[in-house]
Amino acid sequence: MGRNFRKKVTLQFKKGIFLNKLFSLIADLFALALSWFGAYWLRFSFEIPPHYVDQAINLFPWIFGIETFLLLLFRLDRIMPRFTSLSDATRIGFYCFGASSSSAIFVFIFNHSFQGFPRSIPVLQFLLLFTFTAGWRILPRILHEQHYYFGKRGKRALIVGAGQAGEMLARDMLRQSEPQFHPVGFVDDDRHKKGRLLHGLSVLGLTRQLPEIVKKYRIETVILAIPSADRKIIRRLTGLCEQAGVKFHTLPSTSDLISGRVRVSDLREVTIEDLLGREPVKIDQEAIAQDIEGQTILVTGAGGSIGSELCRQIAGHNPRRLLMLDASEYNLYALSSEMEKGSGKCGLTYLLGDIRNKDWIIKVLSEFKPSLIFHAAAYKHVPMVEHNPAPGIDNNINGTISLADAAHDMQVKKFIMVSTDKAVNPTNVMGATKRIAEIYCQNLNRMSGTAFITTRFGNVLNSSGSVIPLFRKQIADGGPVTVTHPDIERYFMTIPEACQLVLQAASMGKGGEIFVLDMGEPVKIRVLAQQLIKLSGYEPGTDIPIEYIGLRPGEKLYEELFHPSEKLKATGHPKILLARSCEVEWIWFKAKLKALDKNLYSVAPDELKKNLWTIIPEYRYQKQDRRRIDVEETVSDNRGKVSIE
Repeated sequence: MGRNFRKKVTLQFKKGIFLNKLFSLIADLFALALSWFGAYWLRFSFEIPPHYVDQAINLFPWIFGIETFLLLLFRLDRIMPRFTSLSDATRIGFYCFGASSSSAIFVFIFNHSFQGFPRSIPVLQFLLLFTFTAGWRILPRILHEQHYYFGKRGKRALIVGAGQAGEMLARDMLRQSEPQFHPVGFVDDDRHKKGRLLHGLSVLGLTRQLPEIVKKYRIETVILAIPSADRKIIRRLTGLCEQAGVKFHTLPSTSDLISGRVRVSDLREVTIEDLLGREPVKIDQEAIAQDIEGQTILVTGAGGSIGSELCRQIAGHNPRRLLMLDASEYNLYALSSEMEKGSGKCGLTYLLGDIRNKDWIIKVLSEFKPSLIFHAAAYKHVPMVEHNPAPGIDNNINGTISLADAAHDMQVKKFIMVSTDKAVNPTNVMGATKRIAEIYCQNLNRMSGTAFITTRFGNVLNSSGSVIPLFRKQIADGGPVTVTHPDIERYFMTIPEACQLVLQAASMGKGGEIFVLDMGEPVKIRVLAQQLIKLSGYEPGTDIPIEYIGLRPGEKLYEELFHPSEKLKATGHPKILLARSCEVEWIWFKAKLKALDKNLYSVAPDELKKNLWTIIPEYRYQKQDRRRIDVEETVSDNRGKVSIE
């Protein structure tokens, strides 16, 4: 039954195509005949002398045959009337010119001259043939688009940007049978475009005049049709929209449009990523591909925010096999559901396990022999690790040591560790553990054939456990939005950009480096909260209150991307800097780590923090009831063991 049904549907579909093409052919043949006799009619001002009537009739079978051959040659039946474009009109024009020219040549050969044949006939036929052939195709499109003027209308919309994207957006809106938006006009920064028309819509003024134009034309929504605009421009435009008290949308990004994943008409809300952070850096995709293509790659913490995006981007560079390791069964399952849909041709392997199990890690490395390891597995939530220092030390330090030692033993080509700006002058356990992991990898690099590379960046927008999801939930619950301090600020970047940095570091690194991204200016969390409340359609402080709750344990007002002693220097990439490596006395360092691990889960939290401080003196550890100076006096003899090379 199913096979018969599919066969029936296929036959009906083919029948529909055949009928459409047959109708198109008949209409074009009728236009051909009409243009030939119409040319005579116009030439003689609607009164054709009898002998010219005979001439037109006698020549017509030959002309009809020649022009029908050209009609079939140009395949005009393929043009869909409702979607006739400028390129289609050009194709029709070439056909009409060829048809009228061929007819003139035939008449000349047939008569051995143009004697007795009106020479204006080919010109008039060309004009009429083009008018009729193109006209019957364009008319359905005109009639279809007239519903915009007389039919159901959507919200009154003002398009920002009278360029190519704005023109395409307006055209898509005019074509929709059930329009969500009703375009009223455009605004643009180019004063020379003012008063110009696009699809019958006027450029009403400059973008700085947006509030007045919104009020004058009763605009209900503003659409930013500038897919390549930087964040500074978007912030200015959304500020004008907020001033005008009107909602705003934006087009997808240029990369999404080029890739074909979305259309111009697929509008989206302006997101916090559009407004905050720095401009995305340009990445050398060719260099990244050379490192990854055809290789076996291992990603730890693959189910996390950074790890999962790393997997998506690595899969796009055609590795031979992608190994995805995570300790969370659910995270790994969720990742597998996504990766199976669009991973290309690379093999996928999902590894459920713990990086602290060195024997198991060595077994994995010996079986699959990865050439690159991207180490993104870590406990990263500052207050959570602060209250639970033992698991944080075990996972972030011992896990990294286990994985790095296994990579060294199995002669993995490169080991890329994902670190954080919280590792610089840390004030919390999470930052301290990541700093120790950095130092371990840098110094292991000195005695290993494996290149150990570290990447360091600031906060990642929308990552799990970050402030954005928390703010969104608080806004959805009606507030208040909680900010720890009015002056607290952080560096921000998007998840895809963070992963691009990691991949770029993998291609640039030779071993022992810490790569730091130039992240521009930091953003105040207070401003972040205000912007997010506005994007949700509320007024900060009025609809949704902002409440300051004080700094959390281990939290500091300002993060740093590098220690002053690291003396950043430029790399081949204008937005990526290189921090100088840190050298330690290896035997002393290993002994300290062994002492730290001894009775890890039975030692008091304050004692663990004190032990961390003995390894990295820049760790600004402070007990809840005693100042850090008490700790410093106890362990001051351990200072000076760490130095910057």
